[in-house]
Amino acid sequence: MSRCSGSCRSGSRPASPDVGSIEEAAMSIPSGARYRIGGVEFAVVSDGTYWYDAGAVFGVVPRVMWERVAPPLDERYRIPLGLNCLLLRSRGKTILIETGVGGKPGDRDAATPAEDGTLLTSLAALGVTPEAIDIVVNTHLHADHCGWNTSVAPGLDAPVPTFPNATYVMSSAEWHDATHPNERTRATYLGRNLEPIAERLTLADGEHAITDEVIFAPAPGHTEGHSSVIVRSGQEWGIYLGDLAQHRAQLERTPWVSGLDVLPLVSMETKKRLMDECIEAGALVMFCHGPYPGVGRMTRTPEGFRKWEDVAPLAHEHAEGEDHGHSHPHPHGQEHA
Repeated sequence: MSRCSGSCRSGSRPASPDVGSIEEAAMSIPSGARYRIGGVEFAVVSDGTYWYDAGAVFGVVPRVMWERVAPPLDERYRIPLGLNCLLLRSRGKTILIETGVGGKPGDRDAATPAEDGTLLTSLAALGVTPEAIDIVVNTHLHADHCGWNTSVAPGLDAPVPTFPNATYVMSSAEWHDATHPNERTRATYLGRNLEPIAERLTLADGEHAITDEVIFAPAPGHTEGHSSVIVRSGQEWGIYLGDLAQHRAQLERTPWVSGLDVLPLVSMETKKRLMDECIEAGALVMFCHGPYPGVGRMTRTPEGFRKWEDVAPLAHEHAEGEDHGHSHPHPHGQEHA
C-alpha cells in the first residue's frame, strides 16, 4: 500500500484498457444520468435500493418532525435509501466513487434486493467493465459504501478485488478504524470488503489529489476518517458528500444529524461549512443515499435558510430556465445560523 500526506498521487499501477468515454456509452438504464462540471463529465451509477430503519437515519430528531419530509415507511418502519455511486474520467483515468452494498454471499438481503439492479449491471449498461476501472474511491468503509470492493468469482470460495486493475483510495484513519473495529462498529466494518484489497491501497492523510481535477478531502463526523470527493474543473466545482447526510433534509438543517454518526457535533460543523461553501459557489452536490440520481444544488431562501433543489441530468428534457446538470456561478444570501 502507499501512504499520502497532504496532496499526493499514486501512479504505480498501469492504466486499464480504454473502453470509451462515458459520453459515448449507451445510457439505456436509469443509472446513466450524466452531469458536467467544467470539462469533467460523470455518470451516476446505482447499486439499487437500500431499506433502512428510519429512526436510525434521523437519530434524535422527533418522528413528528422527520415524518413530514420522509418517504412512506414500510411495514418494518424503514425508508428507501439510494445507493448512488459516481463514474467519471479525469486525465485519462477511469474513476469509480463508492461501490455500494456488493454482491457477495451475505452482502444483499431483503433490504437490498438485487432485482433493483446492482453496480455491476449499471456499469455494464455504460459499456464499462470492472477491468476498466483505474481508481476506486471510498469516502468511508461502512458496508453499504464498499461492498463491491470485492466479489467472489465463479469457482472461488474467498473474495477477491472486483476491480483487478484498480488502486483503492481512502483515508488512513478510516482504514485503521475499519481494521480495528470496536463494539459499535464491527457490524458494519466487514473484513470481506477490506482484506482482499489490502495490497492495493492508497491511504491519504489529509487532502489528496487523485488527479488535479479530483480531490479527496477530509469531511469528518459520520466517522472520524470520513472524506468527501471534490471535482473541480475551470471555474466550476462539485462535491460528493458520501454519508455526510442520508436525507436531503439533513443538508437543509444543521442540527439534523444521523443516529449513525460517530461524531455528531463534528458532523454538524462539517456540514455547515461545506453547505455554505456550496451555496456561495453554486456547486453541484451529490450524495449517496438520496433518491436516484441524488444530485442537486443548495440554495438559500429569502429568510436565510438552506434549501435543496434537484438538478436534472444533461440527458433530461428540461424546460427553459430549469436547472440542469452543470455547475455554474451562483449568488448567495445571508448566512444561516
